[in-house]
Amino acid sequence: MNDNARPAPEAEAIALGAHFFIDGRWVEPAAAEPLDVTDPSTGRVFARIAGGNAADVDAAVAAARRAFESFSLTSREERLDLLTRILEAYRRRADELAHVLSREMGVALGYAKAFQVPYGARHIEAAIAVLRDYPFERLEGTTLVRKDAIGVCGLITPWNWPLNQIACKVAPALAAGCTVVLKPSELSPFNALLFARVMQEAGTPPGVFNLVNGTGPAVGAAMASHPGIDMMSLTGSTRAGVLVAKAAAETVKRVTLELGGKSANILLPDADFATAVPKGIAAGFRNCGQSCSAPTRMLVPEGRLDEVEALAKAAAESIVVGEPRAETTQLGPLANAAQFRKVDEMIRAGIAEGAKLVAGGPGRPEGLTEGFYARPTVFSRVNPAMRIAREEIFGPVLSIIAYGNEDEAVAIANGTEYGLAGYVQSGDLDHARRIAKRLRAGQVHINYPDWSPYAPFGGYKQSGNGREYGVAGLEEYLETQAILGHSR
Repeated sequence: MNDNARPAPEAEAIALGAHFFIDGRWVEPAAAEPLDVTDPSTGRVFARIAGGNAADVDAAVAAARRAFESFSLTSREERLDLLTRILEAYRRRADELAHVLSREMGVALGYAKAFQVPYGARHIEAAIAVLRDYPFERLEGTTLVRKDAIGVCGLITPWNWPLNQIACKVAPALAAGCTVVLKPSELSPFNALLFARVMQEAGTPPGVFNLVNGTGPAVGAAMASHPGIDMMSLTGSTRAGVLVAKAAAETVKRVTLELGGKSANILLPDADFATAVPKGIAAGFRNCGQSCSAPTRMLVPEGRLDEVEALAKAAAESIVVGEPRAETTQLGPLANAAQFRKVDEMIRAGIAEGAKLVAGGPGRPEGLTEGFYARPTVFSRVNPAMRIAREEIFGPVLSIIAYGNEDEAVAIANGTEYGLAGYVQSGDLDHARRIAKRLRAGQVHINYPDWSPYAPFGGYKQSGNGREYGVAGLEEYLETQAILGHSR
């Protein structure tokens, strides 16, 4: 595709890139600092956005604070009506959103249409369902216990699952009666600008939803330390989470963090390996491996390594990597240059450390000479002390690790600084649940279940704190108030 030829679905988003959405209007930045946006399939800049600063954050927070006074007092029915209108507007723009995501972050268009965009809609649906029945007040004896909107919320979202993370923060925040200031990733910003258009088309009251583009140091830091923001919710790297938490500590605001992961997938001896291994490859490599909860460590019985290697090799080598808009493409490029360099470095580190290369390797796949494409890569005979077994790679790279018994498998699974997700495969559900309960992870998947926007999502250890999705996600945006007393 010619870099100068912009498909119609992207044109509107690109045009919005020079503006922020504050107080219900598209406004000029205080002092625009242009930021390049790169097409991962070519490695070339295809558009720019305006980067904001602390003055833009001040304007957005002021609008959100004004709006909070009235929006926090709206009824359940009014907020349900707003969320329903947002969902309808989002669905109308589903095709545009998918095309924009594919262009700016390289995700295969088919995957964007089947997962990235629909997941955002399902979070809005879940917020509506939870809000409809949530008990905001209850009596405990003579004490009235209330749940109240926490206030103005600063939301920082990542580049890998942009709409998923925007929707799973914005929808429950609004359901709770909060107002928000969103800073999307500057690496994949255009889907967020279209989301702001969705909010506008849904008739969201001015100041309830605000968007400021920019970098973490320029905008994210200003949000985290801002005295007018009552809560920060960030999805990103553990390093970014630490910086936000430190900046937020000055004003003692609530901080919810969903950070990195290095999830283990334990295949118990009674699992169906012919099914479990290929599904494990698919789960680990979905979204080009750029998922914080991806099962990137496959733990298997020592005596079945040869069998697992053969199954993993066949599964990895069957994956079609190519141009994101091609119908046959399963994996597009990695989302940005920094990620491309990191994944390649980690593959080379695995080879240098002596892991057995089963499939893939460094460099681009054959026939792809530009862009940020990576080869689906599988290592085996991996020692848990190796970098590829300890560090989050965030690419299509899987480590197969052998274990002697179940206790050793659990110890290996728990043996990293992360604890976001875990996976267990077994023919015996009760057995699998016993193992799952021993994993220090916020969410455990048994036998590759369907994804749910209601299952609490978040991590142990350095994978973060707090929870998103469903009831747990709503409650992150609520304060608890106790009113004591009785009639005389």
